[in-house]
Amino acid sequence: MIRPAFIAALAALLPTTPSLADTPHAADRKDAIQASEGATPVAAFDILAAHAHRSGRIVTFHMTTAGTAGSVTPEPAGALGGAPVHSYVWPTSLDPAVVGFEAKSGILALAATSHPDFDDTPLFDENRDGDPANDGGDWHSHWVVLTADEGCPEGALGVRNIPEGATPRLPATWPGLPLYIDSPGFTPLFDGPEISVSVGFADETGLPETAYDGVTAALRVNTSVHAPLLCVEDVFDVASGDLSLPGRLK
Repeated sequence: MIRPAFIAALAALLPTTPSLADTPHAADRKDAIQASEGATPVAAFDILAAHAHRSGRIVTFHMTTAGTAGSVTPEPAGALGGAPVHSYVWPTSLDPAVVGFEAKSGILALAATSHPDFDDTPLFDENRDGDPANDGGDWHSHWVVLTADEGCPEGALGVRNIPEGATPRLPATWPGLPLYIDSPGFTPLFDGPEISVSVGFADETGLPETAYDGVTAALRVNTSVHAPLLCVEDVFDVASGDLSLPGRLK
């Protein structure tokens, strides 16, 4: 028989993540990146504030919007080529190596995305229907590495491609796409105007004073499904206004 005292002792060793009910919205945090309302006509992507905080090696990224976060998802295109992607993104100053990518390979960003035309989380069944391959429209998380790509619209970033034959270092939960993308299974949570994603790191090294920002954007898969495979098509809003990553993780 497992004794209650043993269970309590074991639980004390595990990191805890505050529930949404216990966590103030980004807009209520004094050290959040505060943004101006009305930057985009789509209220669900109009950022009011972006914030990140940590408890040991667990970091919670969150964002407050003018509308109901997560309430607007893309209209399906009917195919992978040309498929639209909506996203809430937190670009960071972290080296991509901290989550398993090649070191110094671009801008490491956490993203919560919805894209009904394809599923890129093969290890997870977000809608719990027994089929892990039909969940793309449900909001889910990714680590992505962003870089400037001459094949994307002028001045736009794209998710870094993996050239044919290349074998870069990739996270264990890489979904198999020829991109620097990870599908770690961290669940986005919604609370009215708030979206939050709590993520775990192997340790606390390098987390204090990490710079971050908040972005809402639309991406699109290349219609030919060739490099560049996934580009930012439209930036809805940027918390800082200039992508200067003014936030600091304490």
